[in-house]
Amino acid sequence: MTATTAPTAPTAPAPVAQAHKSKLGWAVSDTLAIAGRNLRAMQRVPEVIVFSTIQPVLFVLMFRYAFGGAIKVPGVRYVDYLMPGIFAQTVAFGSINTGIGLAEDLQKGLIERFRSLPMARSAVLAGRTVADLVRDVVVIALMVIVGFLVGFRVHTNIGAFAVAILLLLMFAFALAWVFAFIGLSVPNSEAAQAASFPPLALLTFASSAFVPLKTQPGWLQAFSAHQPLTINVNAVRALVLGGPTMTPVLQSIAWSVAIVAVFAPIAVARYRRAA
Repeated sequence: MTATTAPTAPTAPAPVAQAHKSKLGWAVSDTLAIAGRNLRAMQRVPEVIVFSTIQPVLFVLMFRYAFGGAIKVPGVRYVDYLMPGIFAQTVAFGSINTGIGLAEDLQKGLIERFRSLPMARSAVLAGRTVADLVRDVVVIALMVIVGFLVGFRVHTNIGAFAVAILLLLMFAFALAWVFAFIGLSVPNSEAAQAASFPPLALLTFASSAFVPLKTQPGWLQAFSAHQPLTINVNAVRALVLGGPTMTPVLQSIAWSVAIVAVFAPIAVARYRRAA
C-alpha cells in the first residue's frame, strides 16, 4: 500500500498593508534616517557645536560688558533686553550650517548618491533641517545658561519661557530652509557661507536684537520693524519680560510658517535639479 501525503495548504501572502507604507510613511522614515545620519556626523565632529556657541558667547560678553553701559533701554535692564536678541541671533547664524552642509554634500557627490536611491526627494533636506534643529536645542540650552550667568532673568513664568524657546526653534527651522536653498544653488561650501552672510547680517543687525528701533534712522526703522527676526525677538521679549504677547507671538508664527511655505518647495525643486 502506498502512503498518501496530505496536500500542503498554500502559505497565505503577507498582508499588503504590512508590506507597503504610505508615501507619507516612507517620507517620514527616510527623513528620520537622514536626520540620524547627520546627527551621527555631528557627534564625530563636536567642534561644530563648540564653535557654534563661541560666537554668540562673545557677542553676549561684548554687548553685556563692553557696549552695554552705553545702551540705555527705558524700563528694563539691558541684559534682559539683550538676551532674547542673542537667542534669535544664535539660531539665525546657526541656520547657515544647513546650507554649508548641503553644499558640501553636493560637492562630494553625496547628493547624487541620495538621488539614486528609492527615497522621498524631500527627505534629504528635511533630514538635514531636523538634525540642525536638534543641534539648535543644545545650543539654545547652552546660551540660556550663559545668559543666567551674566544676569539675565525671566520676569514671567516657566511656561511663557518654554513658548519663547519653541518660537526660536520654529524660526530656526524656517531659516534652515532658506539656507538649504542657498546651499544647493552655489558650487561649494565656501560659496554657501559667503552667500549666506549678507542677508543674515541684514536681518540680524537691522533689527531690534541689540538696540531699540527708535535709535535707528527713520528710513531703516520701516524695514527693521517688520522683518522676521525683529518680529521673533519681539515675541520672545514679550514672553520673558512681560506685556502683550498674543499679537507678536502670532506674527512670529505666521512669519515662520510663511518662510517654510515659500522656501521648502523651491529648495526641494532645486534639489531635484542639483548636479
